[in-house]
Amino acid sequence: MHLSFACLAKPVLHGYFRSSCSWRVRIAFALKGVEYDQAPVNLIKDGGQQLTEQYKALNPMQQVPAVEIDGITLSQSLAIIQYIDETRSDPPLLPADPKKRAQVRMISDLIASGIQPLQNLYVIQKIGAEKVQWAQHFIDRGFQALEPILKQTAGKYCVGDEISMADICLCPQVYNAERFKVDMEKYPTIKRLNETLLEIDAFKVAHPSCQPDTPDELRA
Repeated sequence: MHLSFACLAKPVLHGYFRSSCSWRVRIAFALKGVEYDQAPVNLIKDGGQQLTEQYKALNPMQQVPAVEIDGITLSQSLAIIQYIDETRSDPPLLPADPKKRAQVRMISDLIASGIQPLQNLYVIQKIGAEKVQWAQHFIDRGFQALEPILKQTAGKYCVGDEISMADICLCPQVYNAERFKVDMEKYPTIKRLNETLLEIDAFKVAHPSCQPDTPDELRA
């Protein structure tokens, strides 16, 4: 079996310490035990380093994350996570059972498409003074849908008793909810799951409080 040099090189994650989407990828790498390098992209400094021509060549959407892995460059966190899962199989991040697998994808998409994009930095910057109320509204709207779904699907984790891509998406979204002062007492299932996940080493090492680009005042 011949492996190319690109496949032997460490992946490089271009991300931002507090980016939900970058955080998801960090969790996936940690769960898989994959060593990787980080190339921080400051979304605030100099008007946003993601807007440079250099970064645009890496990710035309000018968003984080982008991952250089196995000789290709990928963007969009769920695509990256599923590539990692398909090429580094243990532990699996999607269940073998088709119904549970569909539930994991449903929950992941609800968060990654239905909540997070409506309160991400780019949108919030456009909203201006009403940004906190805006973010609270759309996170609450999403959590009002997510809570009853998780009541049906959850065991120890979002879908049953195995960690999955759904859990990877949940934790960063709860962090955002807390940043924007959403009342988590209204969502006991989401709150319980998040508290469980934050005790897992892979989630701890991926946390925004301990990344190479975390500002000193936000370090754990």
